[in-house]
Amino acid sequence: MKAAIFIKPGEMSTTEVEKPKLEKSTDAIIRVIRASVCGSDLWWYRGIAEREPNSLTGHEAIGIVDEVGSDLKNIKKGDFVIVPFTHGCGHCAACLAGFDGDCLNAQPRDGGYQAEYVSYENADWGLVKIPGKPEDYSDDMLNNFLALADVMATGYHAATSAEVKKDDTVVVIGDGAVGLSGVLAAKLLGAKRIIAMSRHEDRQKLAKEFGATDIIAERGDEAVTEVMELTGSGADAVLECVGTEQSINTAIDVGRPGAIVGRVGVPHKANMNFNNPFWRNIGLRGGSAAVTTDDKNVLLDAVLSGKIEPGKVFTKSFDLDHIEDAYDAMDKRTAIKSMILISEK
Repeated sequence: MKAAIFIKPGEMSTTEVEKPKLEKSTDAIIRVIRASVCGSDLWWYRGIAEREPNSLTGHEAIGIVDEVGSDLKNIKKGDFVIVPFTHGCGHCAACLAGFDGDCLNAQPRDGGYQAEYVSYENADWGLVKIPGKPEDYSDDMLNNFLALADVMATGYHAATSAEVKKDDTVVVIGDGAVGLSGVLAAKLLGAKRIIAMSRHEDRQKLAKEFGATDIIAERGDEAVTEVMELTGSGADAVLECVGTEQSINTAIDVGRPGAIVGRVGVPHKANMNFNNPFWRNIGLRGGSAAVTTDDKNVLLDAVLSGKIEPGKVFTKSFDLDHIEDAYDAMDKRTAIKSMILISEK
């Protein structure tokens, strides 16, 4: 089968590899229809993080179940599914508490979703079934489903971790696809005022379409000053969707006393100073998104009913033979998020 592989920082390629096989009775093999590039993929593409050369890449997809392990009861061959980056089992303490991103029984494979086929562990519970077949839906709707494999669920996790509620004032730090999804999530949860921090015109425009009421282009102390001028006392909830030391410090500084920061930006530094939140009773919560839990409970229905259209974060599409162009577009910010068309409906 055809698959994308990482060569070295700044270089991707497409090659022929062996189709994955069922390794466990709880596995499924999915024929991928669409995949995408994640902002976290840019870490190793840019050389900031390490990755094994010639390794398979990608962790977001939708597709059709092609093979099923012998223990699968809910998932059947031919099912149309969202393939989350999480591999929740559905019955451990983490999954039962609604944190399948931290499943105690998951041993996920490292990537491989940017390929014609992908193997998925804990498939019976972890995969999210979509009603009908791909041909029942428009291209825009398929992109909405694809966003639920990671980016929309991650933005929603930031919002729920920050305990966003009706009529709240919310600050969203980060204008990538996750931050924009956080804006959409805050709106879905009933926030009255949503302040998006963004320096890029195309992302500002989409943030407003998703529900942002205010845009702040400044960073650091200047951004904090603007938030305080807009709110008087700071935000009720803050969504931190970047992971840098500056973004986390800003998130803490723009919250009112007692606010909660929902963190989903993967930390860029091993050690950061978290003494500052103590003096203002600022809470810090968040981590890996509970993709399966939130898709099944909230997000899939929100997409099907037309309440949200998270697929609008995909601003460019590529085929698998142009995988490096897909990464390059995100690296150079000419695309908010790159969609990879693997096969026709």
